[in-house]
This record gives sequence, structure tokens and C-alpha cells, in this order.
Amino acid sequence: MMASNKMTHTSRGVDRGGHAKSSFPMSQRLSRQVWKVCSILITVSPRPFHAWRRFVLRCFGAKLHSTARIYPGVRIWHPAQLIMHAKSCLAERVEVYNPAVVEIGEGATISQGTWLCTASHDFDDPEHPLVTAPINIHRGAWLAGDVFVGPGVTVGEEAVALARAVLVKDVGPSDVVGGNPAKVLRKRALP
Repeated sequence: MMASNKMTHTSRGVDRGGHAKSSFPMSQRLSRQVWKVCSILITVSPRPFHAWRRFVLRCFGAKLHSTARIYPGVRIWHPAQLIMHAKSCLAERVEVYNPAVVEIGEGATISQGTWLCTASHDFDDPEHPLVTAPINIHRGAWLAGDVFVGPGVTVGEEAVALARAVLVKDVGPSDVVGGNPAKVLRKRALP
């Protein structure tokens, strides 16, 4: 079951010195600092050590199927906001910036260098509050190398985003998209 993609604003406010306050509670900021230190255990682990990386990520709250594959060099901002289903994959150098949930469906592949970004800032507000929304990558979808996926985007079943595509809107089932911003080029030809 995929998460809702509703945008959420987080008010920051300012401290007594006039500086912007953090959008996150202290407990979450502290746990992320501990994670930052421990994340080296997955970043530099040998390529075939998928079970080890799953174990470490689960220790920090990630919800991972036993067949999910996470490759070395992956950077995950908040493991507790990551859900990976059976035979899903995060390839080398994938960046998961996830103040909101990132859910990767069964058999979905996120190729090297892709950036999954669930947050931005409301630039129309003078305080620039954080705006978050989950990302959902559905069953069998494939994001090729260096794709950017923005907050609130859903990628439909069996869809393909070609290399370096910028996804700022939802992608329909079996759509093949490319470009910046990504546009539908055709339907995927599946047997």
C-alpha cells in the first residue's frame, strides 16, 4: 500500500537571534546525527553485502523486504522513512533525501546517481518553511541513471524514466518519460 502524496508545511519560525529554527524536533536531529556516523557501515560495505546493509538500515527503522537490494554508496537521510518491497533496488550513489516517506514497490529499480527528494521550501513565504510530500515508486518501475524525483511524485507501475529525467509531476503506468521537466514519450512495450 503506497503512502498519500499530500504536501505538508512545517513552520520554522525564528530564534531570539533572528535565525531560522530547525524544521525538525531535537530528538529526530539527534537520531539523524547518530545515523550519519553509522551510515558509513553501508556506504563502504562490499558490493555483495545486501543483507548487512538491510540489517543496518533496519536498526534505524527502515522497512525492507528480505529481497530488497541496497548497493554501496547509497545515502539515505532518514532510514525510518524508507520502505522497500520485494526485489526492489537502490543502486550505487542513489541519494534518498526523505523527511517524508519514500516507498519503492516490488521489482522497482532506482539506478545509480538518482536523487529522490521529498522536501523543498515554500519560497513564497518569507520564512521559507519546509514543504514535504512522499515519493511512491510503484511495482516494476525503472528510474534510469541520474534521474531527479521531486516531492509528492508517484511513478506508476512499469513506468520508465530515462537517464537524467526530472520528475516533478506524476508518471502514469507504463509511461516512458524523459527530459527536463520530464514529458511522456511513449508507452512501454511489455510482453
